[in-house]
Amino acid sequence: MKTPTYAAQHAASLHDPEAFWAGLAGQLHWFQEPPRPVLSQDPDTGLDRWFRGGKLNTSWLCLDYHVANGRADQVSLVYDSPVTGQVRRYTYRELLDLTSRFAGGLRQLGVRQGDRVILYMPNLPEAVITMLACARLGAVHSVVFGGFAPHELAARINDAEPYVLVCASAGLEFDKVIPYKPLVDAAIALARHQPAHVVVLQRDFCRAEMNVTTSKDSQLASEDNRKLPRDVDFQHLLQAAPVEAVPLDATDPLYILYTSGTTGKPKGVVRDNGGHAVALKYSMAAIFGVQPGDTFWAASDIGWAVGHSYSVYGPLLHGCTSVLFEGKPVRTPDAGTFWRVIQDHQVRVLFTAPTAIRAIKKEDPTGQLAQQYNVSSLQHLFVAGERCDPATYAWAGTTLGVPVVDHWWQTESGWPMLATLVGLPAMPAPRAGSAGHPVPGYDVQILDEAGQPVPIGTTGLVAVRLPLPPGCLPTLWQDEARFCSAYLDTFPGYYLSGDGGYQDAGGYFYIMGRVDDVINVAGHRLSTGELEELLAAHPAVAECAVLGIACELRGQVPVGLVVLKDGQNPEETQLEQELVQLIRTQIGALACFRQAAVVARLPKTRSGKILRKTLRQLADGEPFTIPSTIDDPLILDEIRQVLARRAIGQAFDTPPASR
Repeated sequence: MKTPTYAAQHAASLHDPEAFWAGLAGQLHWFQEPPRPVLSQDPDTGLDRWFRGGKLNTSWLCLDYHVANGRADQVSLVYDSPVTGQVRRYTYRELLDLTSRFAGGLRQLGVRQGDRVILYMPNLPEAVITMLACARLGAVHSVVFGGFAPHELAARINDAEPYVLVCASAGLEFDKVIPYKPLVDAAIALARHQPAHVVVLQRDFCRAEMNVTTSKDSQLASEDNRKLPRDVDFQHLLQAAPVEAVPLDATDPLYILYTSGTTGKPKGVVRDNGGHAVALKYSMAAIFGVQPGDTFWAASDIGWAVGHSYSVYGPLLHGCTSVLFEGKPVRTPDAGTFWRVIQDHQVRVLFTAPTAIRAIKKEDPTGQLAQQYNVSSLQHLFVAGERCDPATYAWAGTTLGVPVVDHWWQTESGWPMLATLVGLPAMPAPRAGSAGHPVPGYDVQILDEAGQPVPIGTTGLVAVRLPLPPGCLPTLWQDEARFCSAYLDTFPGYYLSGDGGYQDAGGYFYIMGRVDDVINVAGHRLSTGELEELLAAHPAVAECAVLGIACELRGQVPVGLVVLKDGQNPEETQLEQELVQLIRTQIGALACFRQAAVVARLPKTRSGKILRKTLRQLADGEPFTIPSTIDDPLILDEIRQVLARRAIGQAFDTPPASR
């Protein structure tokens, strides 16, 4: 049967979304088919829900289905870890056995449908097994980046209220061992909520000390489990008898993934089972152009939405082989490690962040290392997570000799909203600087501040006309009011992405970055409000502003401007070191916070709002208009001099008078 063109599919998805998605849902095995209409409203909240009444299980679709349909002996997961020197391969049959046994172990601990389980692990097969085991039971998993600071982990423990927390004893950053268990113990000590059990995967290079006290004091622990120690060995749970997958409603939650909010309180993005499975299954062939049996590599941490969607669920739903990589694009051991992985595992599609390509380019600017490996299996390089600058785009395409596809999506969407769909006929070719065209299901619009469409070529707010397609977040965890206020209330009838951008005359969309106070550091979204709250806690700081300034390697990096309290006169270098350590301790090294400068005052509007956007433009050397509401324009000259003295950003290159 001939595949409809991109234009035909996109038009059909907007003209009759229910028919379009009902047809794609038919490609999955349902325990109970969803009734028509497949789009309905939640009777309690009035929010849109897809496939309500349909019964399925995501773990079953990822594993059991393929074992029963001829892929039992195909490799499902390749674990490649240059930091430990290990490569492990798991067939679909083996991954099913381990998953069903670990699910049995979790059930023995008392985990039931609807319970939450937090994972605090690096990219390990055991993390994938845990995610799939939770999905098998109908438990809701939430992956937190391994190495996140204790107070960040504690905030997520308090919000998700997990019955069990699963962690590795340690992770590796290049040649540095980072013990995870002490961070977990510190987080639990800080948290209001107390998990009944901590399941620990012991790694040989750093074994964790186990808490052998019983969980008798935990209100969560079942009567049968109150004699078990709080900490349980991961391998012990793998000895349990396997369990079958639990039929779940399509609208039952699969996982919670936390993303930064402008208030500093993380937002728990909820992903449901049915819409998620339908959307990801469709995306593998339509967007990425892969077929069952192909090898797909998303070089992402499982703590990202990319790791969830395209290291674990998408490839396994589609019957692919997924590569799980524990390492970095450079120094593990060198800038050729990505090309070695492509060669060794015959990767057809690589999906990574522009940051990774920039890091490789920095260490191997002429691409010589790529010539040492056979990367002929590679068909496409996909990049996302931040805007891919044209220079990086061109270097990657020239070095690898394959099309580079920039595309755009968010944790909230769970899968691409703009892309070049390489699996569909008559798709316009990718273009440097552009995130492509709207994916079927997404009616992407550029609006002004009044919610009206802007002319072609004009920058505005990126929004998506409702209903959102399957796979997108239906709500935030236990916070429908915040979901509506953050995404739906600004422009009724639209989802507001929080990003700015424009559309050109050829229909290509360009995403220019955040319009709120969230910055993107190598794909990690960080709240400037939360960073400022931490800096302001220093006894010498009266007030502060955190800017996300441009960084060639990471997209953006945070820089702090602080105003000292009267009578405080610390040595600036020492103060900067203390502030850097404060952020490192409370947020983690991933924040890349390394510079803080003392200023006499901050530019504000007459109503007292700090002009953060103007400060960022000043630091980045971008043209800007001095806001008419500024309290004192001379402050910008003072800030420029401080930035120039400290060599922060590009502000010193161009005097304000020429802007």
